[in-house]
Amino acid sequence: MAQSNSVFVDVADLRIGMYVYLELGWMAHPFPANSFKIGNERQLQTIRSLGLSRVRWSAEKSDADPSAGDLSTGGAAPPELAAALMPLPAGDDALQLTRRREQLSAQRRSFAQCEEQFSRATAVCLQVIACAGSQPELAREKSQALIGDMVAQLVGQGESMIHLLSDGSGERAALHPVNVSVISLLLGKAMALPQAQLQALGMAALLHDLGKAQLPERVRWRDPSFSAMEDKIHQEHVALSVTAAQRLGLAAPILLGIAQHHEMVDGSGFPLGLKGDGMTALSRILALVNRYDNLCNPANASLALTPHEALAQIFAQAKTRFDSASLNAFIRLMGIYPPGSVVQLVDDRFALVLSVNSSRPLRPQVIVHDASIPRDEALVLNLEEQPLLGIKRSLKPIHLPQAALNYLSPRKRVSYFFEQVVPMSGGAVAA
Repeated sequence: MAQSNSVFVDVADLRIGMYVYLELGWMAHPFPANSFKIGNERQLQTIRSLGLSRVRWSAEKSDADPSAGDLSTGGAAPPELAAALMPLPAGDDALQLTRRREQLSAQRRSFAQCEEQFSRATAVCLQVIACAGSQPELAREKSQALIGDMVAQLVGQGESMIHLLSDGSGERAALHPVNVSVISLLLGKAMALPQAQLQALGMAALLHDLGKAQLPERVRWRDPSFSAMEDKIHQEHVALSVTAAQRLGLAAPILLGIAQHHEMVDGSGFPLGLKGDGMTALSRILALVNRYDNLCNPANASLALTPHEALAQIFAQAKTRFDSASLNAFIRLMGIYPPGSVVQLVDDRFALVLSVNSSRPLRPQVIVHDASIPRDEALVLNLEEQPLLGIKRSLKPIHLPQAALNYLSPRKRVSYFFEQVVPMSGGAVAA
């Protein structure tokens, strides 16, 4: 985005070392960023071939100016930065733009597929809740089929890409258990659980709140304003969920996972105040993921934390309440900035974390605010392929400038799904 101290210059007067802003759509040029310092003659000639008569430039960020004469042998950007911004030769510009359009289409298909899978899962979850009392065998079959499909997909692929989904519409009664199931399975895979244990973990995650349908709606989802009596009634959902799961004829590991999903390893949980090894390994994973999702997606949306804040709060304030192996694996899985985190990059641009590679989460994919690029062509940078560009800090959405807030549209509800990592060429892909 152009800065306040920038001015226009004729394209013919551009020199190596000048910092320029290409006010074109992302598809209209072969560079991976719309603003950069011209690092070599090839970049200079590519800019001049774009059909622009003038471009905006920043004297403050430049090592040269239009009056400095020909600076082809000096004032260049550092070699590593020049390489990062290097476009293809002019003759291949059309090919580069074609690749971008293909990436844009592939990215849209990828996210659409994840949205569709999550939507189908929530629909099945609602069916399970509806028939659990009257048709327990059908509820069990639907649950096993849904989790079996998820587990097979995870086990059958190598690295997983964890995607942030658009704001989920639908009932919290389904959104929460499906999200907890997805994250729990990802964490279980990261902790090398065998397939049978993944199936049990997924079932416990999907059905851990099954008994809440029997509670008064007012107390189904915990709120800090609860009275002692309301809190006590709310805690009854654990026993109700276990009873409902028993009617489905579920195995002991699943029942224990449901029974212990609010227990904490330091004994501060409920209903039994279990400690450490008193909890099963699956329960320790489920308790952590359940807490994370409740922090990101509380019943009172005004109390929601960003994924980065939720993870930071758990680690800084409550890490003694959770199993250390599970928590460490969770941080390695999601990264410091999980999908849904609002961040500022080292070049001061604002961005929203969209996806992380479960094996390399510290270099996520981010959608970047750039007013010169239409929102539907929004630049998505794979930071794994941009070694000079990183995240400087996390932000609350309310601290974003209004333009960036409107552009990035941080999700009010944080939901995830996964797919197999597909290697991409180049430093940017499209949302």
